[in-house]
This record gives sequence, structure tokens and C-alpha cells, in this order.
Amino acid sequence: MAGRPVAAQESPALVVDEPVPGGDVVFFLVPFSVGAGVAELEVRHAVVDGDDDDVLDFGLQDAAGAYRGWGGGNPEPATVGVRAASRGYIAGPLPEGTWHVVVGRARLSSTAPRVLLEFFLRATPTLPDDGDQAQVAPTTLSTEARWYAGDLHVHSRDSGDARPDLDEVATFARGRGLDFVVITDHNTNAQVAHLDEAQARHPGLLLVPGVEFTTYNGHAGGFGVTDYVDHKVGLSTTLQAAVDAIHAQGALFSINHPVLDLGDVCIGCAWTQAIPDAVDAVEVATGGYRQSGFIFGADARDFWDRLLDDGSHAAPVGGSDDHKAGVDLEAFGSPIGDPTTMIFARDQTTAALLDGIRCNRTVVKLQGPDDPMVDLQTSPARDCDTVVVDAGASVTLRATVTGGVGLRARLLKDGYEDGAVVDIDADPLVLERRVAAPAPDAADERWRVELLDGDTPRVVSGHVWTRTGAADVATSCGCRGAPDTAALGCVALKLLAGRRRRRAASR
Repeated sequence: MAGRPVAAQESPALVVDEPVPGGDVVFFLVPFSVGAGVAELEVRHAVVDGDDDDVLDFGLQDAAGAYRGWGGGNPEPATVGVRAASRGYIAGPLPEGTWHVVVGRARLSSTAPRVLLEFFLRATPTLPDDGDQAQVAPTTLSTEARWYAGDLHVHSRDSGDARPDLDEVATFARGRGLDFVVITDHNTNAQVAHLDEAQARHPGLLLVPGVEFTTYNGHAGGFGVTDYVDHKVGLSTTLQAAVDAIHAQGALFSINHPVLDLGDVCIGCAWTQAIPDAVDAVEVATGGYRQSGFIFGADARDFWDRLLDDGSHAAPVGGSDDHKAGVDLEAFGSPIGDPTTMIFARDQTTAALLDGIRCNRTVVKLQGPDDPMVDLQTSPARDCDTVVVDAGASVTLRATVTGGVGLRARLLKDGYEDGAVVDIDADPLVLERRVAAPAPDAADERWRVELLDGDTPRVVSGHVWTRTGAADVATSCGCRGAPDTAALGCVALKLLAGRRRRRAASR
């Protein structure tokens, strides 16, 4: 990938020094002209007359109105050429006409800050040729239908606040035994041009394209996104339009770290805006439990449950939000794979993984890949994430737990613990529960399994919904009822390859 521009003693073709607009302005545009014969342009940017902690975000839009990259708060200059670009930016033809620097008011505490922009227009490029800009070709690494382990929230150097290249990301992820990672750089698709060549060097790990759709009122994962999605909410798009654009690519929209309220330390990290229609997933764990999940995990799961109460079928997912490929992490930073999201997919392809999320075939291991596993099945078999039966019929829920001896398992109905919590004293352990279908005039009911370390969730499954097919009912009651204390009890079937093992019941 291209490096930074070669230092040159040159004078800017244009200097702009102007006040940052105040009021309700979130984004503003600064125009500049590009003439014939320009092979590379560079924009150097800074905040002046501001406080040390003031942050402006920067990106580029070309004369045709096309997106040409986003550096966010990265202080490095933005350089774009025909055959190469600085990280986060898009190489390609440089059309003549009026271009714009896109500026976002990320964090401003000073009263009268100014933005300083210096423009350099060159006939000879300074960046080394970066090769052809390729799109991602569909890749099948395995045709086996099974559970695949991965991380849905990983950054590469094309995020302005990250440093690792794709090879570093892939090497670390594969070293942890993962099968896939989703590359979710902030508001850019610059990394997409390099995924295929990196994929060829790492045939054991699927590199899934994506984006972290980053606004000042919440972040979201776009799983499978390859084309830029306009993130300038309030200037040129709306949140719902962005969600629709993600879905138009066959990709999924997932709310990231919804309750991660760190103030100015993490700009816009908590979700404080309206929740759009058709949310596909919620990041119920951001970072491993030991590193940070113990702080925000319970509230993130509550956020998810409230969304489901309102009728959503959003799947649970987790992501490390790793920016350093597992190296030199800070105190609360998590390496790739902490947590781990398991997805049951028909094969090891991006399309199959996305379908697994759509059907709630996910399990989040809240610490990492070595956590126990639970596989929730039903009889009759589920259709995607829902079991439909006749009025008066029942559904058998069957959870197979592996690697969980010493932990406990519980079943949750509509977000509430339902029935006895079971000690896991065998490996594997099968928990079977027969539940009555909802009444014909009742809403669907949702069921999940959690594995507990003491009273703390360690593993969270996706949901299966039960529905009575003869009724035309709403998808949710919109509120959470009390647990059904009359429900059938839980039967534990110990299935062992060898002799049965039990642990002392001292708690």
C-alpha cells in the first residue's frame, strides 16, 4: 500500500484560512479548483486559534461529486493521485473543476477556531504507484456447513486512528484460530482495493469487506459493504438513507458499542440518535469481558433486549474494535478475537456469513475463542430464526453445550430468565426444554441461552422465535412481561463419549 508523500520543498497553490462555522453546523465544505494536467493533489489541514483538544475531521469530494476518501481526525495530509493515495483515500482520475474538502466538527471547545488548509497541485506524483484498484471478488475458502469463528469489528491502517496493514491483521487473527474478520474502517472503502491481494496471501482466513459507519451520535458496522456509504448525516444524507444504502449492497447494518459513553474520549461512540428501521445486529460485546466488557456489557445487552421488545430480530454480535492488530494495546484495549462471534454458515464465504447473521445463527463468546460453545436447535426445525407451529402445539428447544464444565446455563424468554439455572457438569451437555407455542392472538416469543460464570454471562446465543402459524399477530408486544413460572422444567441429558463426570456442588 502507498506510503506517505515524499517530502518536497514547494509552495502551496492555494491557502485557505477561515472561521469554522458555528451553530448547528455539523459538516461544511471548502471548495478549491483542480485544473488540467494535475497528477496528484495534497491537502494539509490544521485547526488554528483553537484549544489543544479541538478536533476537526477531514475528507475529500471530487469535481464530479464523488467521494475520494476520509481521514477523520488523522493529522496527516490527504494525498490523492491517479495511481496511489494516502491511507483512507481513493486513487483514480482527477477530474477538472471544483473539488471540496469536507470538514466535520468532531469536537470543539474553543469559541472561535479557524481551519487552515494548504493545497498542493502536482504534475508529477510523489507517491509510489499502488497498482490497479481492484474490487473484491467472491471467495470460497471452505464448502463445509459449520460454525465459523471471527471478529466483526477490526480496523486497518485505512482508518485514520489505526496503524496495522491487512497482513498484520490477518496474521494475528489466524494465530488466534479465527476463520474470518470483517475490516471496518471509519467511513471509507479504501481498504477494499487491497483485500483480494491480501486474501491470496492468507488462504486460511476470510477477509470480509465492511465499514464502521461513524457519526457523531453513534457508530455502526456495515458487514459486506464495498461501496462508500455517505456518512454526512445532516449535510447530504439521513441515517435511514444510509441504512437503506447499506442494504442495497446486500450488506448488513449493526449498531456498534451502543452504550459506550466515554464523552470526548470516544467521539460519538454511544448511540444517542433515533434507531433506524431494519437493524440487522447489535454489538452486545465490544472488547473482551476482562478488558472492558465488565463495564458496559450488561447495559449493551439491555439495549439489545429493548430493541427486540419493539419487534426487531437483530442478531447478537461482538467485536474487538482492535486498531493495532493485537500489539501494544492500551489498558482497556482488546486484541482481535476478544470477543469472538461464532456464525453458523453453509460455507466460508461472505454471503453465507451474512445469511447466518440474518437468521440469528450467532453465538457471542464474550471473552474470546477459547470460551465454551452453545448450539441452540429446535424441533420442529427453525425456518431462519423462527419456528412456526399450529395452535396448541409445542416446540422442543435443545441446547448443546461444549467445553462448559464448571459454568451454569440458563434459558431466557423475551429477555428474562425462565426456569432453573443448570449446573454444567458434563461435556458435552444437552439441555432440552419443551415449550408451548404462543396463544393464537399473542406475539411471537423469543428464546436464547446464556452460559454463566457464577452469575456473569460468558456466552450469549442468538434467538429463536416461536410463533403460532394460524394467527395474524404483531411481531412484538412492545413490553417485557414477567417470567412464565408455569413453564415446563428443564431436563438435562448428559451425553458423554466416555464416562460421566461430575463436579462437587459447592457454590
